[in-house]
Amino acid sequence: MQSPKAAFVRAATAAAAVALAACTLPTAPTEQARPGPGLGKPIAETDLAAWNVDVRGPDGLGLPAGSGSVAAGKTVFDAQCASCHGAAAAGGPVFGPMVGGIGSFKTDKRVLTPGSMYPYAPILFDYVRRAMPMNAPQSMSNDDVYAVSGYILHLNGLVPVDAVMTAATLAAVQMPNRNGFIVDDRPDTKAVRCMSGCVPIAGGR
Repeated sequence: MQSPKAAFVRAATAAAAVALAACTLPTAPTEQARPGPGLGKPIAETDLAAWNVDVRGPDGLGLPAGSGSVAAGKTVFDAQCASCHGAAAAGGPVFGPMVGGIGSFKTDKRVLTPGSMYPYAPILFDYVRRAMPMNAPQSMSNDDVYAVSGYILHLNGLVPVDAVMTAATLAAVQMPNRNGFIVDDRPDTKAVRCMSGCVPIAGGR
């Protein structure tokens, strides 16, 4: 039979071993504050400048500073546009013609070109600057876009060969199809943005 002293020593040794083991166990991590929803941060107007490139058609509001002649436009077009649109924008392997068709919208055989379709000349600048050339959109300078726009307008007989396109002269070009569109007067086109205390839409909850 074990003596009381030996039993005490065994018990003390076991307690010490348990205490030592407890010291080596990893402690539970403290609860940290959860991150927020990650809604971003306010953005400055200067940060938006590169994206804010829209141009208003009727008066050209938003057209940038710069200028380009019809002659310069031919040079740019031949180098960057003709491979898709063909020489003198007459149609190429990727796109159809960009000239002609003026007046065709009043017939049953419409020919869609900037000259026949666009109601306002600044639309041409806006599209070219945003999307062309197809393999490198937004790579042309404003001067080059003005020049190309002038060249295409000249090919359509809308500006003379010595024309120089600027924000003012481009907006002043009278396009043949200017009055060929119907104004969208549906009620939802007059909707006003509401951010608080909004009146529910009729029939909604």
